[in-house]
Amino acid sequence: MNYVVVEGLPAVGKSEVLALLERFYPESVRVLPELVKEIVERESIDLFRDRENLTSAIAAALPRRRDQIREILDRGFLCLEESHLGVHRAYSLALEDAGFVDTYATLRDALPQPDAFIRLEIPTAASLERQRARGTPGFEVGTDALARMLEELDRWHTDNRSEPIRIDADRPAHAMVAELTDRLGLSYGVRRDRLDETFDILLLLGRPASGKSEFIDFMNHCPPARRAEAFRIAPFDVVDDFPILWERFEDDDTWERLGRQRLHSKRCNGNYAVTDDGLWSFLIDKIVRRVDAFASASAQTRRTLIIEFSRGGPSGYADALARLPATILRRAAILYVSVSFEESWRRNIARYDEKQRDGILTHSVPREEMERTYGVDDWGSIASEPHGEIDVRGIRVPYATMHNEPESIDPAVLGERYARALGPLYDAWRGVRT
Repeated sequence: MNYVVVEGLPAVGKSEVLALLERFYPESVRVLPELVKEIVERESIDLFRDRENLTSAIAAALPRRRDQIREILDRGFLCLEESHLGVHRAYSLALEDAGFVDTYATLRDALPQPDAFIRLEIPTAASLERQRARGTPGFEVGTDALARMLEELDRWHTDNRSEPIRIDADRPAHAMVAELTDRLGLSYGVRRDRLDETFDILLLLGRPASGKSEFIDFMNHCPPARRAEAFRIAPFDVVDDFPILWERFEDDDTWERLGRQRLHSKRCNGNYAVTDDGLWSFLIDKIVRRVDAFASASAQTRRTLIIEFSRGGPSGYADALARLPATILRRAAILYVSVSFEESWRRNIARYDEKQRDGILTHSVPREEMERTYGVDDWGSIASEPHGEIDVRGIRVPYATMHNEPESIDPAVLGERYARALGPLYDAWRGVRT
């Protein structure tokens, strides 16, 4: 996103939050104050009684505001603007100001179209309380007008096909600011141009216990600036198919308690083994659905999506990749975390906590399942070089195979391994996408 408008009821905290973001992200953010409020204060216009002069002043101010927005965008900053003409139109309808409503049609296209609208939401009662607390009676709006304004604003968004991103502002300030920062894709100390040089989608593959979870944990604890610059990963989300598989195991437990047959798995040495190989395709389709849930967020903010899964068998990875839609494959690079079968088994046993064996976080794949499902791995047959490209239904998908033996918990060792794999992988991915 490059141009975002923040809306919300009076006294929700728009001005204060935007000022905070501009102060703490000076390398990324520039803020434009609410145009109507700026005009009212500068020209001493009565907001409620002098509507005709206000409409004329707004029309006169739009060319300068348009130039301000374009200048900010041309300089590479994220432009955050407080409120917009659609909000003022909604207020005008609530206040029965036909003059601005009629004029709006000639003004609506005077400014660039925002990439997104973010609404900070609080109950109207909270807005009234906060309005009284800030002590600016000249700007106070009552209950009925607020309710009508929100109704008209929702209708405006529907007509303009611009559903706002809604953020709960009726909670502690730090929680609201954290969500807003995340939605905007802001990372402290990271230049926006660095975030532009990061992966869209990273497929994280490898045998069980190969080190995929450790990779994600490393990136979670890595300072955002270093993560973007050294590893090409922006603020990220993770889609992992193992929790979906675990839920199927638990569903089978439920069926068994009800006297029915298990559908997909059997109990095995205190854990589970898959008995229905159709589950592997099912899991890929479930991954695709969950990826779709992140699509709008990643389109609006610069984020990396990490998709994690393990497959085995003579065609396990080939089959899984073939089921992924083109919308994922065209944006993806693959990092395969490589360990031998015996090393995978050793780590699998080492991470298993006997006392908590029913918990998903302490799962262990039984030896029978390991040998049957993961004893053979087709990765080497479809990706024979350390770096290269895989052709999946005519789509070139870059990959890197990262050898992750011997095992290490040293961040310096891991960081060097990750950078050595991800650097060339990113260059190849950019080359395919340009």
